[in-house]
Amino acid sequence: MLIFLIAASLAGTATVLASVWYVDRGARGHLYSERDVPGADVALVLGALVQPDGTPSAFLTARLALAKRLYDAGTVRVLLVSGDDSGPRYDEPGTMRRWLLAHGVPAARVVTDNAGFDTYDSCARAVRVFGVHRAVVVTQTYHLERSVALCRHLGMDAVGVGDDSVRGRWFSWWRAWVREQGACVKAVLDLATGRDPKASGPPDDGVRDALRSG
Repeated sequence: MLIFLIAASLAGTATVLASVWYVDRGARGHLYSERDVPGADVALVLGALVQPDGTPSAFLTARLALAKRLYDAGTVRVLLVSGDDSGPRYDEPGTMRRWLLAHGVPAARVVTDNAGFDTYDSCARAVRVFGVHRAVVVTQTYHLERSVALCRHLGMDAVGVGDDSVRGRWFSWWRAWVREQGACVKAVLDLATGRDPKASGPPDDGVRDALRSG
């Protein structure tokens, strides 16, 4: 039994390390600082926790603030906000849109994806549903490699810029970083199986319309 447990532990560790390496390789050379990130028409802003009172968590607020700065600087023209809209009491993309509008981003420049239930779904739907084939991915730095690697493997010429401003919330940051290592295994499995997003849907012209609006 002990030998079995040791072998299982070693196999699990090897699987995680191999998955992290694969994700790192997929994102290598495509991660930038806010100052140096190449411009693109679209920023894909990935969702995160919304508080019970409907306000964005500190992590989500930081992502939105970074996306707004990229928009204000002219680095991107349209913000595609993608997250989990589980129902009337939990709505990440709606919360993200309201925050951006309240902070001066024009409504015509913010497009919502209500079915970004996880990172894979957000990346796959950006390509397949919204027709985004080049974008700047915006999230926290601990999440950036997996996000960019997924987008690139799914057919998007993606680069990424990550937020570090909430690193001071050390326990939440550390917990998220640890969870991210396991999430790399899921990312590799999703890519290997080529699964469809949980909600595929017909093509959505929201991003194209936003780009045509000015």
